Amino acid sequence: MKVHFRRKALAASISMIALGAAFQAAAAPITTLDRDGAWVTVEAYGPNVVHVTIAADKAEALKGPGYGILPANADHTAFRHTSGKDGDTFTSPALSLHVNPAPAPHVPSMAEKYFAPQLAPVALQVKNAQGETVLEMNGWDLAPQTVNTEKTYQASASFSAPADEHYYGMGQNQESMGALDLRGRVIDCKHWYDAPAGESVCVPFMVSSKGYGIVWDNPSATRFIAGVNGRTAFQSNVGERVSFFVITGNTPEEIYSGYARVTGKTPIPPKAAFGLIQSKARYESQQEVLRVAKTYREKKYPLDIMVVDWFYWTRMGQMDIDPAQFPDPSGMNKQLHDMGMQSIISIWPRYETSGRYFNELDAKGYFLKDKDGKTVDGLPFRSDRTGALIDATNPAARKWYFERARDNILSHGFDYPWLDETEPDLVPDGFFYSIGSGDRYRNLFPLLHVEGFADGMRAWKPNKRAMILSRAAYLGSQRSGALFWSSDINPSWEALARQIPTGLNMTASGIAYWGNDIGGWQWLPQSTKATKKPLLDPAGGEATVGQNHDYPELFTRWFQYGTFLPTLRVHGDRKHTEIWEFGKQAEPILAQYDRLRYQLIPYIYSQAKATWDSGAPFMRPLWMDFPHDPNVANLGTQYMFGPAFLVAPVTEQGQTVKDVYLPAGSDWYNFWTNEKLAGGRWVKVAAPIEQIPVFVKAGAIVPIGADIQSTATKQAIAEIRVYPGKDGAFALYDDDGVSYDYQKDKGAQVRLQWNDSTGRLTVSGDNDLSRKAPGITKIAGK
Repeated sequence: MKVHFRRKALAASISMIALGAAFQAAAAPITTLDRDGAWVTVEAYGPNVVHVTIAADKAEALKGPGYGILPANADHTAFRHTSGKDGDTFTSPALSLHVNPAPAPHVPSMAEKYFAPQLAPVALQVKNAQGETVLEMNGWDLAPQTVNTEKTYQASASFSAPADEHYYGMGQNQESMGALDLRGRVIDCKHWYDAPAGESVCVPFMVSSKGYGIVWDNPSATRFIAGVNGRTAFQSNVGERVSFFVITGNTPEEIYSGYARVTGKTPIPPKAAFGLIQSKARYESQQEVLRVAKTYREKKYPLDIMVVDWFYWTRMGQMDIDPAQFPDPSGMNKQLHDMGMQSIISIWPRYETSGRYFNELDAKGYFLKDKDGKTVDGLPFRSDRTGALIDATNPAARKWYFERARDNILSHGFDYPWLDETEPDLVPDGFFYSIGSGDRYRNLFPLLHVEGFADGMRAWKPNKRAMILSRAAYLGSQRSGALFWSSDINPSWEALARQIPTGLNMTASGIAYWGNDIGGWQWLPQSTKATKKPLLDPAGGEATVGQNHDYPELFTRWFQYGTFLPTLRVHGDRKHTEIWEFGKQAEPILAQYDRLRYQLIPYIYSQAKATWDSGAPFMRPLWMDFPHDPNVANLGTQYMFGPAFLVAPVTEQGQTVKDVYLPAGSDWYNFWTNEKLAGGRWVKVAAPIEQIPVFVKAGAIVPIGADIQSTATKQAIAEIRVYPGKDGAFALYDDDGVSYDYQKDKGAQVRLQWNDSTGRLTVSGDNDLSRKAPGITKIAGK
C-alpha cells in the first residue's frame, strides 16, 4: 500500500463554522468552463478543497451545492487559474486541478453512433502538494429515467482505480466481519433499517489511501463502486448534474479539516457523554428508573446518564408522558440531578391518526405525502404499520416539532433528547416531502430532523451544549452535536464482530461520535448456541439470560469493547441490562471496566478537543496512523483509540488467546503487563475473560483520572503514565464540560512532554499539576 499521508503539523487553524442551510448564496465560482456543451464549474473551499460541478444545463452547473454543505465557507483566495490549449488548471499550495480541453471534433464511428454517450466528455486530474497525481476522473453521465413520477437522470462519475489504492468511509455498512477496505465492493449508500447485516447509513464521503477524499454531493440513493474492474464510480438515482468535492491532505487531520470546512465542525459533547449511559428497552416507570440509578450509587459503580426509552407516552405522537408510569417526571429528574446524573428521553417523529396532533399536522401539510397528496400512515410491507412521519424538510414543521417536544417533554427536566427513527423508519421511496420527492432526497431526513432540533436546543439554552442521540446521519450531521449508534443490532457474537469494521468506516466518514448498543438491542434468545464452555458462570443472572449461558460472556466482551468507544451506552430489549444483572462472575469484571472508563475520561476528553480542532476522529483505523505499513490497509478487527491505545476486541465465544497485529514503526507495551514488544508483526496475546487485548504505543503519555462517580464531580489527575522508547507529547484539555465556552478558547490546555533521552517529563500550562507530576508519574517498565 503506497500512501501519501505524511506526519506534519496542520498548516493553518480552522475558524469556527456557523450552522447553515443548503443552497445559501455562495461566492461566485472561480470559473465556469464550456466543454462543447458540458458545463464545468470550479470553486474552492480553502487551499486543499475543490468543488467540481458538471451538467449539460448551464443553470444546473451554476446552482450552489446541496444539503449538508456550508456554501458560506467557499474560499478561492489560494487558487490561481491558468488556461491554454491543453485545458484549464487551478493551482494552490495544496493541490492542483486540471480540466482537460474538449476533444477535437471527429466523425463518429458506426459503434459510436449507437453506443457512445450523447453528453460531451469531461476529464480531469487532481495532484497533491507534491505534484503527484492522486485522482483522475475519466467519465461522467446523466442517464434519463423517470423516478417517482419525475423525469430526471441517474447521475454518475467514474474515476481510475490504481491497483494499490484502498477506499474507506461511505457511512455505516455492516456487511463485513473484519475486512475494512471497500475495494472490490459495491456499496448501496442509502439509509436502510432492514439491511440484512444491520442498518446501513449513507454518509457519501470516501477517503482514499492516496491522500484525498471525495464528498459526493447528492442525497438520493447512491451506489459506490470501489475499484471494480479498474474503475471507481459514484452513481446516484436522481440528479441533473454531477457535483463532488475533492479534499487533499498529507495527514488525516488535513483531510478532515477540509471536510469540516465543507460540512461543519464536530462539537465537543457534554462531558457526561463520555461516562456510562444506562438504557433499556424499556424502563417502565419512574420508580424503576430511580431504583436503577440509586443501585448504581449504592454499589459505587460510576454512571452519568439514565435513559427513558419509548412508550412512556400514552399514544404514538401524543408527545406526552403517561402519568400512570411517570407521575412526577420533574421530580424524578431532580433526584437524578441530585445524584450527579443526567437524563435522555426518546422522542419519536411518528403520529398515529387517533393522536391529539394528527389532524392539526395533516391540515398544515407537515407529514410525508403520497403522490396524491395524502398523508402516508405506516408501511404495509413490514411490521411498522402505524404512524405518519413529520416532514423534517419543512422548516415550519421542524419548528413545531421542537417546540412541542420542549414544552411537553424536555421541560420536565430531561437534559437531552434521543431522536429515534431518524433514517427515517418510514421509508420515503415513492413518497414526497415538502421540498420534493422522497427518492430525490432519500438520505436527507436525519440531517434536517436532528439539526433542526439542535438549533432549537441551542436557542432555548444558549450556553448548554446540545447533545442528541441519533440513529442515522448524512453529510454535515456531525455539526449538530449528535451521538450516533449502529441501530437495533442482534445480541450475538456475529453482530459484535461486525461492529468493529462498521464503526471504523463510519468514523472515517467524518462521524467521530459513533457507538453501538452494548449487548445488542434485539430480543435475547433464551437458549444458547455456544459450542464451547462459557468463560463466565451465568449463576445470578438467570432472570436476564435464561438458558443463554454464554450471554454473560458476550455482554462482558462487548462492554470491554465499549470501554474503548467514543460513547459507552448499555441498551437492549431484555428484562435487565444493568451491569450487576449478568451473574456474580461477570459483575466485578464489568465494574472494573466501568471504573477504567472513568479513569480514562481526561484522556478521552482531550481527544474530543483534538477532534473539534481538526475534524479527525479519535477512534480510527490503523491506516490513518501507520500509512506506510501495508499490513494494516484492510485490517478492520482492531483500531487506534486516540494516539496511545491499540485495541483488539475479542469477538469469539470461548476465546482466551488472540492474534494481534502490532504496526511497524513503533514499539508497543501490553497495557495490562507493561511487556514491551517490537512492532511490524503478529503476536499471540493472552485474553482471559477479564482482559481485552490493549497495547500502548511507545512514546505515549496517558493521564489517568481519579475515581469519580460521575462527571458532575471535578476530576483530578491521579497518575501520569509514560511509555518510553520515543519522545512524546500530550495535550491535556479540560473545561466546564457543559457550556460552549470552549468555542471561545476558555478551556485549560496543559502540555505534557516526554524527553526519552533524558527520561524527563515536563508539564507546562498548569503549575499545580507541574508540582504534582514527579510524584504521580509512572514510567512503564520501571
